[in-house]
Amino acid sequence: MPDRQTDVIVVGAGLAGLSAACHLRGRGHHVTLVERDAGPGGRAGRSRHEGYTFDTGPTVMTMPDLLDQALRAVGTSVADSVPMRALDPAYRATFHDGSTIHVRHGHEAMRDEIRRTCGSVDAAAYDGFVTWLRELYAVEMPHFIERNFDSVADMLTEPRAVARLLRLGPLRRLGPLIRDRFQDPRLHRLFTFQAMYAGLPPESALAIYAVITYMDTVEGVYFPEGGMGAIPVAMAAAAERAGVQVRYGAEVARLLRSGTDAQGVAGGAVTGVELVDGERLHAPVVVCTLDLPVAYERLLPGLRPPRAVRKGTYSPSAVVWHVGTGSPVGEQFSHHNIHFGEQWNESFDALLGRKQLMPDPSRLVTVPTVTEPALAAPGGSTLYVLEPVPNLEGGQDWDRESGPMRERLHAFLGAQGYPTDVVAEELWTPADWARIGHARGTPFALAHTVTQTGPLRPSNLERRVPGLVFAGSSTIPGVGVPMVLVSGKLAADRVDALAAAPGGAR
Repeated sequence: MPDRQTDVIVVGAGLAGLSAACHLRGRGHHVTLVERDAGPGGRAGRSRHEGYTFDTGPTVMTMPDLLDQALRAVGTSVADSVPMRALDPAYRATFHDGSTIHVRHGHEAMRDEIRRTCGSVDAAAYDGFVTWLRELYAVEMPHFIERNFDSVADMLTEPRAVARLLRLGPLRRLGPLIRDRFQDPRLHRLFTFQAMYAGLPPESALAIYAVITYMDTVEGVYFPEGGMGAIPVAMAAAAERAGVQVRYGAEVARLLRSGTDAQGVAGGAVTGVELVDGERLHAPVVVCTLDLPVAYERLLPGLRPPRAVRKGTYSPSAVVWHVGTGSPVGEQFSHHNIHFGEQWNESFDALLGRKQLMPDPSRLVTVPTVTEPALAAPGGSTLYVLEPVPNLEGGQDWDRESGPMRERLHAFLGAQGYPTDVVAEELWTPADWARIGHARGTPFALAHTVTQTGPLRPSNLERRVPGLVFAGSSTIPGVGVPMVLVSGKLAADRVDALAAAPGGAR
């Protein structure tokens, strides 16, 4: 089988790899994208059963401008390639007392909703809250999120940005900060639950993570035509049209490197990858989007991983039950529905502190057929039911737990008024996430603890292996659709720097 030469090899056609490929091609690099599966998506995949389409990865799309940046790099746009509509409401939140608050699209609409449900005092407080969130985002995004760091000291190169951030109180705890602003305890939950996306307890997460609240509740939540799975399909098609060579069914067996050590193990710079069928692809740069512990185990077996990869704190996991029902949901339901439990802090203590199942779980039910009925068989609905659970460090036996969990989720759907006539289904547990390559059985990677954030998160540049760059949720800037799209752009920045260096990759 002939060897092939390219400038950059990107491993993995998930959102991070597709973002990297688009940005790299837009900057003139020759890019080969290899993906073990039969199509693009990675974590943002999809499956189909009996007329039902299940998005098996993220269901909440925020900050479409970040996706637009990647698409524009290869000559198209969100509007042209994957049209989206703003969801209004973004969420329908229900509480243990039976009350409901809708997260409305737009500042004025949300203020009116708070006035209607929580009173005029909290409605007035919302104005100041939005102002604070906007400033927080305006400082964090360009200076601390969309930026590569080589050390903590790099943060001090922009002292004005650091000073602006510190004035906003980023090191305060999120729970007390929200309680200081709002009286209604339902708003305390509604404006802090997003910390869970970062693998943190909403009560004690740092205020810097309110930037996620900004993305959700101020900038808005969107839905692409065709479902979330349409995003990687559109990105891959745009990349191919721009000249990226995309190889599906191409699993990487090992990283090729120059030089050998005394034991005959390759230990020098990157020279490419070898696929499981023996084909070798050559390039002076490889962008790897595998979960970092998996990347080090499979591709760098002789290299000691960074401490955070070996001993870091990993986010909780989730059980996701994909359900196709024979009947539609009621008109009271929205596209995204959050059902908050009564035992808020107690449940997070169990999940994050003791690594136990939540005694009174809060759950997300996404019903994409509210927006796009064609994602279900005629007359039916597609539901995505998520419950946070411990990652595999909790020791739960998911072969035994999955059946009772399904029954609890089925009973929950019935109690909340959702249809329960299940026609098609898939149940994903931490064991399943581990099976497809997610360390500790969590699709949410390393948690964003203080020591695993910004320049303290594992770097996207492995300096011991010249030419190896990382992208994805395990590295900077972190977890979530917006962050992994940014990670692809940051990886492209690293490749540009490598190419510009004397004797660089080109």
